[in-house]
Amino acid sequence: MRASNLYAPTLRNTPAEAEIASHQLMYRAGMIRKTAGGMYTFLPLAWRTIRKIEQIIREEMDAAGGQEIMMPILQPAEYWQESGRWGAYGDEMMRIKDRHGRDFCLGPTHEEMITALVRDEVRSYKQLPLMLYQIQDKFRDERRPRFGLMRSREFIMKDLYSFDKDVEGMNESYKKMYDAYTNIFTRMGLEFRPVEADNGAIGGGHSHEFTVLADAGESNIAVCTKCDYAASDEKAELKPVEAPAEDELPLEKVSTPGTNTIEALCDFLKVPADKTIKAVAYQTDKDEL
Repeated sequence: MRASNLYAPTLRNTPAEAEIASHQLMYRAGMIRKTAGGMYTFLPLAWRTIRKIEQIIREEMDAAGGQEIMMPILQPAEYWQESGRWGAYGDEMMRIKDRHGRDFCLGPTHEEMITALVRDEVRSYKQLPLMLYQIQDKFRDERRPRFGLMRSREFIMKDLYSFDKDVEGMNESYKKMYDAYTNIFTRMGLEFRPVEADNGAIGGGHSHEFTVLADAGESNIAVCTKCDYAASDEKAELKPVEAPAEDELPLEKVSTPGTNTIEALCDFLKVPADKTIKAVAYQTDKDEL
């Protein structure tokens, strides 16, 4: 295709809503256009980029033993009611009714759907392990969509679900996906760090987030410089640090003329600010209270 025929309407000025560099540049380069809050149309340049990313993901998923399927985004309420998450998931789930009055939701995730599919087909442990994945739209009704595609309401997700005969098999499948994600981010040339993460509404025993290190973003990570520990700020476990023991000194009255601020007092006594206590006492007659 000739560049003159490419549909990439660039912008000279950046829309006021674009707060971070990626959002601004994608607007100006003619890659995306806003449809509604947290919802965007991908123009040709962006869609070609997404297709290349999807190809890398498919190659690594297939190499790890995954098989691609496609499930509907519209999900019957019965599956979610059976799992107990219909009411527990919260307002992020978009709940709707069809013309017959039946309850559905726009899928924020697909655990219920994939479980219903596999339980009706897999009859023996000999059919396991089984890893099924899809690359498909998700919808989460975010209270405050922001940062362009980083926190949107409708987005594209690759989600893989493994079914194993025992915990050992589950851990093996988890390790395969961990390695596959490492390969994906490496092939994309991204600087990243796998960190322990909070499972949120999806649940589960443990999980990792592969976090791209960047100046702009919506999450923070805690990293230990002396070991391999790394976790999201929602998951990081903080332990109190005990102050070193100090010998108590005898109380002593010291005159401090002209030291009417903590800073002046610290300079006068040659002590750090965290070793001071500021107390103000008021004395008045009882009848005046």
